[in-house]
Amino acid sequence: MLKAATPESWARHAAREWRTLLVDHANCEKKAASTALALMFAYPEDRALSMAMARLAREELRHFEQVQRIMQQLGVPMTRLAPGRYAGELRRHLAVNEPRRKFDLLLSGALIEARSCERFEVLAPLLDEPLAEFYAALAASERRHAGLYLELARAALPPGGTEETLAARLDELAQVEARLVLEPDAQFRFHSGVPSSAVDGESGVPAAGAAAAMEPVSP
Repeated sequence: MLKAATPESWARHAAREWRTLLVDHANCEKKAASTALALMFAYPEDRALSMAMARLAREELRHFEQVQRIMQQLGVPMTRLAPGRYAGELRRHLAVNEPRRKFDLLLSGALIEARSCERFEVLAPLLDEPLAEFYAALAASERRHAGLYLELARAALPPGGTEETLAARLDELAQVEARLVLEPDAQFRFHSGVPSSAVDGESGVPAAGAAAAMEPVSP
């Protein structure tokens, strides 16, 4: 689904800045729950969507609680962070009018969850406990969420749409998403591109063995 791997330079920076990462991760869980609720309000006539999003919102809020407990355990205060550009820039490329708007929103949800899964997988080998185990477990949840959004998008195909329609549009949005994580970014966030201060010419996540060989960063 994704068109680009997280740059290694982002992963190394994230491992060093794990406190900021945790704060933004907590924000991401709140945003994910908010997105699910927003879809319920936007499309109340779609019972299947509403039920799926109700379950998803509850799960995302449980994840938020888990992040908060880990932050408390590690002595990381919850502070205000300005939002990154990732989700907003991705949404700028979504259709404005229905029924394509709903279709695009669900596809973008699949991409965001897929990126979250990939970043948890990248980060887990670079961090010590309790973050390593926690992020490895969350990766499986995010993979499942991405699949859920993709199935809901399939059910929301515009009239006359086919599997080829879905694949083509997903590819278009995935190209936008890839650009956002590969370009230098003024801010470091969970879904950001490489922070400008960390740009070092590296491009791509190491293979699992190489990632495991990196020196873990201890919280």
